[in-house]
Amino acid sequence: MSNIENALQKAVQAVPDCVAAGYVDLESGMLIGVKTVDSHPSEVLDMLAAATAEMFQGPNVVAIERMFKKARGMENDDSHYFQEMIVNSDNLIHLFVRAKTNPEHVACFVCRRTANLGMILTKGRQQMNELEAAA
Repeated sequence: MSNIENALQKAVQAVPDCVAAGYVDLESGMLIGVKTVDSHPSEVLDMLAAATAEMFQGPNVVAIERMFKKARGMENDDSHYFQEMIVNSDNLIHLFVRAKTNPEHVACFVCRRTANLGMILTKGRQQMNELEAAA
């Protein structure tokens, strides 16, 4: 198992009711690593990685970030406002966290809807150092 797969395995065990964790390169839209408790077709995982890239760096998101920077009199640099996103589906909570050491990387944690959201956020954030070091 690679370093990122080991780190993702630990994350799945640490984050409450986590059923999957992945690490995405936003620039390429590729999934660097994934760990799930169930098997999923690779086509679905590839689409999810591309969708994550779109959520964080799609044209409308980039436009909003530029507008925020302009309104605040900031330089239009490569910094990003959106660091975390939470998506609630019918049965799952999806937490997306941008890496601090490489803002082109995002970790994704998928948890059962019955999990405590505060604990998902806390434990997910705690896993980032190890995931970033492994990537």
